[in-house]
Amino acid sequence: MSRAALSIFVFGLYLLATAAVLIVSPNTMLGLMGVAPATEPWISVLGVVVSTLGIYYIVAARAHLVAFFHATVWVRPLVLAGITGLVVMGMAPTQLIGFGIVDVIGAAWTWTALRSAQSPTYSS
Repeated sequence: MSRAALSIFVFGLYLLATAAVLIVSPNTMLGLMGVAPATEPWISVLGVVVSTLGIYYIVAARAHLVAFFHATVWVRPLVLAGITGLVVMGMAPTQLIGFGIVDVIGAAWTWTALRSAQSPTYSS
């Protein structure tokens, strides 16, 4: 597995782990973040959506879908921008910005791996 594929695969595992907590015990995650417990099912519904994204990432990594890798480099930072916008508008707690930061770190890892794969190699 290439370094870029590994970064996508690991991010897929992160998404699946996050989804599992959101589905099975959403208030555990909310409590860790200092957010009031949820009484509506939407946080678990979000977990179901996140689980499908995790599966897409894992499948793309295993199939080495480089176009997908490139797309994620540009799309994942939008999570941070979107969450930050929601926080600024007072629609989301500041703690959620952490999820966006994880997305940006993952995108940076993938971008670095893709760049190093395109670099010419020299042997002495």
